[in-house]
Amino acid sequence: MADGEKRIAIAGAGSIGCYVGGCLALAGRQVILLARPRIEAALRQGGLRISDLEGRDRLVKPDGLGITADPSTALPKADVILVTVKSGATQEMAALIKAHARPDAVVVSLQNGVDNADRLRAGLGPRTVLAGMVPFNVVQSPDGELPLHVHRASDGKVMIEDGGAGLAGLLDVASLDVVGLAVETHGDMKAVLWGKLLMNLNNALVALSGLPLASELADRRWRLILAGQIDEALLAMKASGIEPARIAGLRPALLPTVLRLPDWLFKLLARRMLAIDPQARSSMWDDLQRGRPTEIGELQGAVIGLAERTGTPAPLLKSVTALVRAAEAARLGSPGLAPEQVAPPGGARSA
Repeated sequence: MADGEKRIAIAGAGSIGCYVGGCLALAGRQVILLARPRIEAALRQGGLRISDLEGRDRLVKPDGLGITADPSTALPKADVILVTVKSGATQEMAALIKAHARPDAVVVSLQNGVDNADRLRAGLGPRTVLAGMVPFNVVQSPDGELPLHVHRASDGKVMIEDGGAGLAGLLDVASLDVVGLAVETHGDMKAVLWGKLLMNLNNALVALSGLPLASELADRRWRLILAGQIDEALLAMKASGIEPARIAGLRPALLPTVLRLPDWLFKLLARRMLAIDPQARSSMWDDLQRGRPTEIGELQGAVIGLAERTGTPAPLLKSVTALVRAAEAARLGSPGLAPEQVAPPGGARSA
């Protein structure tokens, strides 16, 4: 079957799902977005606007999108199912795929965290489930704004596990120059996912500070807290025999050192890390703003679990987790904390 004939379902069309699905639709792929009723209504009314860091800006009109809130409509005919729900909804989505999708459909997890593909496999039995990683940040327009707008605010290629013949070619549409979605396979997705998790530990700091990502990373006080979390994570990973992949071109062991550099030197040496749209924040910040549960349990929580199993310390990770949990419970959006309120002086090692 030719690429243009294969049917792709986006299982969970939020920010990432709408961006990926919209790019594929613009490239002529047969795509159906499985969305919550709020997103479905917005897309049917105003379509989907897609923009990226490189300045491309496209509108997919409502009649150019396949949209539904009904899994029995979205899933049965799909050849490929891209799972883009938050980690907390993985088991629910696995049950829907098992109930409605064809047994031969290829399922790909494009989610945060390190074990969502395993959760899908546990719920789907012998079906083909592949791990994937989305490196970039996507910002979604406020509720009620039409058309619904998703903006890719940072760079990077989507990585997917080897195992789906022709799958990367189906999904990689960057060369068409109308969209910004590059996809390639990687032979060690476990290393990729743990490597991404190291930088995803910053999501909580953006959520707690309320700052745009670029502004937060440009402030050494926040980077010291991120470096301290990464120190704890690397210690737990080493004790578990996990070797994370390079992040932004850097060996993971060097990340804390680079993050602790003075601001002027960090900006000089970490240009790739700082190639971020000024409006970008984190999905965890967005969750707090919208009063939704965050993925703190799948990010900091995954490392804390590893630390507890290996007997390594993780006090800073636990402190950050507690602050995010408190913000979740308060349902008042980002608490707008200062670095000193997250890690008092001396709490995040400065050198």
